Amino acid sequence: MPGAPRAASLENLKAKTDNSGVLTLADLEAWSFDGTPLAVLGQPIKHSISPAMHNAALAAMAQRDARFATWKYFRFEIAPTDLGRALPLLHAKRFRGINLTVPHKVIAVDHIADISPAAKQIGAVNTLLWTEAGWQGHNTDGYGLATGTREDLHVALSRTHIVLLGAGGAARGAAVECLLAGCASLAIANRTRENLDALLASLRPLAGTIPLRGFAPGEPPPDLPAGALVVNATSAGLRDTDPMPVNLDALPTPAGVYDMIYNPPETTLLRAAKTLGLPCANGLSMLVHQGAKALEIWSGTPADVNAPIMAAAVRTALGR
Repeated sequence: MPGAPRAASLENLKAKTDNSGVLTLADLEAWSFDGTPLAVLGQPIKHSISPAMHNAALAAMAQRDARFATWKYFRFEIAPTDLGRALPLLHAKRFRGINLTVPHKVIAVDHIADISPAAKQIGAVNTLLWTEAGWQGHNTDGYGLATGTREDLHVALSRTHIVLLGAGGAARGAAVECLLAGCASLAIANRTRENLDALLASLRPLAGTIPLRGFAPGEPPPDLPAGALVVNATSAGLRDTDPMPVNLDALPTPAGVYDMIYNPPETTLLRAAKTLGLPCANGLSMLVHQGAKALEIWSGTPADVNAPIMAAAVRTALGR
């Protein structure tokens, strides 16, 4: 029958959307959903717990306001080479909002015209809002970091000395947030000097009078200030065999250690911090708060209203 393949495709799509499965570009091309869709794009994306986090918040929102009863959050596996095709399709299918994760945060900048000033300074977007004119880009990672460190470690980024580990996209977002918050100083450690120098050069205009410098992780300057907040923005710690991104013993006593990695819940760096008796936390709170801020952008519901619900959903999804 001529219509059989099409019918089978739609049935498969419905099964995926009903069960929050991993969707593809082909699914997007055949998209049909009677409601207000939201989504996260990445590659890989199967591990993402964002659907559990956002859909829990949406369920709570629907109890307070019936307008949100048809809102639902999905996940799409999209290759970097397909992002230029996927974003216009998502807009045409009237997705209300999009989250972007690895590897799309930087390359998406070239595919959207309207970007918030903060996201422009970072050079990356993780949140897109549908408008008639096209996607509007934002970056909520900085908000997530600032709120997470304040919640978990009782340390504000403003007027605090920061030691930042890494010079990639996550580190750049953290560095911009620290400088915009008015940190006391910012020292960035990275193994590859070329990448470090490029990041420092891009940050100097934003730093103004805030002391800014770089160093090799194995050679911390002797005059680093004590009482700094150490923030890990590298991937070192995802595996037990990873070396620590910095030797905490070689630093003047920090005020605390925040590792953006949330899975595993305790990295080698955090174990070392505990051994030294330092306040420390993983990046679970950053994940929650950046997500809550994205949902605020899409719905108008304040981030602090949804954050506790999202945190509980994340802990359940991770079995914690």
